[in-house]
Amino acid sequence: MKNKQKNLAKALMIALTLALALLMAACGNGATQPETAPPGGQAAQPPQQEAGGQEDSAEEQAAEQEVEAPEQAPPRPPELTPQLSQNDHPLLNREQNGPALIFVEETTGADDGMARLVSSMQEQGVPFHQTAENPEGLIAANDVVIIKINAQWAERGGTNTDLIRLVTQAIVDHPEGFGGEVVVADNGQAQFGSAGRGGSLEWQSNNAIDINQSVMHVVGDFQAEGHQVTGVLWDRFTRTRVSEFSEGDYINGFVVEEYIHHTGIEISYPKFTTEFGTHISFREGIWDSAAQSYDSQRLKIINMPVLKSHMLFQVTGAVKNYMGTPSDFLTSHRAHLSTGTGGMGTQMAFTRMPVLNIMDMIWIGPERGPANPHYRAEQMNLIAASLDPVALDWWTTRNVLMPVVDSRPGGRAALMDPDGGHPGTFGHWLRLSKIELQAAGFAVTMEEANMQVIGSF
Repeated sequence: MKNKQKNLAKALMIALTLALALLMAACGNGATQPETAPPGGQAAQPPQQEAGGQEDSAEEQAAEQEVEAPEQAPPRPPELTPQLSQNDHPLLNREQNGPALIFVEETTGADDGMARLVSSMQEQGVPFHQTAENPEGLIAANDVVIIKINAQWAERGGTNTDLIRLVTQAIVDHPEGFGGEVVVADNGQAQFGSAGRGGSLEWQSNNAIDINQSVMHVVGDFQAEGHQVTGVLWDRFTRTRVSEFSEGDYINGFVVEEYIHHTGIEISYPKFTTEFGTHISFREGIWDSAAQSYDSQRLKIINMPVLKSHMLFQVTGAVKNYMGTPSDFLTSHRAHLSTGTGGMGTQMAFTRMPVLNIMDMIWIGPERGPANPHYRAEQMNLIAASLDPVALDWWTTRNVLMPVVDSRPGGRAALMDPDGGHPGTFGHWLRLSKIELQAAGFAVTMEEANMQVIGSF
């Protein structure tokens, strides 16, 4: 009887998630939007009223989250251990280095905001570039850098493409000369999103000063200058199950771990070859087919979410942005369902931790997210960066998102509280994610006393 009840509960949770995702797609205003912008296209005009039904009540939202994960993980099979191949990751040693640093800068995305942020990091002993003079820097001259953006939603729901340009420029402007590759990527899961079919790197209306500027426009500009910069939409192979390069499988797809973790997630991750011939396993690193080995240290992740509300999980930021790294389809929707029980913390720990998280707050989404059409977005002209995704989520939600939500009628700031303790609140699942990362050895924090803000806020 218990097993039947558990199976029924899981089925109901999947049905609720799918139904709510359809509602979120309907609430955006890009449901029939073509993906490719015509040259010189005109800016989209905001609709007179929002499409879709009314927002769920706070009680209904909380009820959908009535699944708790245990605070302590049960023993795992010995072969399944957190991915600590980046043994020099700064968060593994941060307890010796003081509090979590959160760098905040004012920017429109098309100015020197990123340059100021890089300079501020350098001054605080967190160099963006790894050089002979700064061996502790984050990005080396020959690294392959995945910029993990949010591409499932058009308009202000996706990562600001002006900011993507600035971050890419900062990478290729490496003081020792950049000889690596930049990959701008996301997995919109080939479902839902602004067009009802997942993500796109070629939305017609984008998050930028020039809304016609898509991700692929930015990529194309860098390629025209001779840089190895590419855009990869993992949606295209999110339903293809593959094995690792080391097993002789060179097909693009997702590797799926044969184990369901106590947070409910079944780990999966992309494995693919770029147009420049670089073989990338998100978990294992860069595959050298001649040497038949992986170089894990050479693969770096920069995590670039948009700060937004979320109709199911209340807030989407740095931790939730990792929902774009597993395959929801190949894991029977366990990935998305597990967010509320700490699954994204497990995903980070068992695949690859970002070396830097940059929160795009140039335009935020205070209500009815994760869709964030132009007319609902709030312009803040801010970015914030931290090595610690949990601290970044806590601080930006408390200090940037919640005040705006509080100022709007019908806001749900209480459910967004990063210190919330009951199922259904952002704080509940953020804490469970934190526990997963701490168990893997990463010194993440939700304690404001252990955070230090650097910059103009």
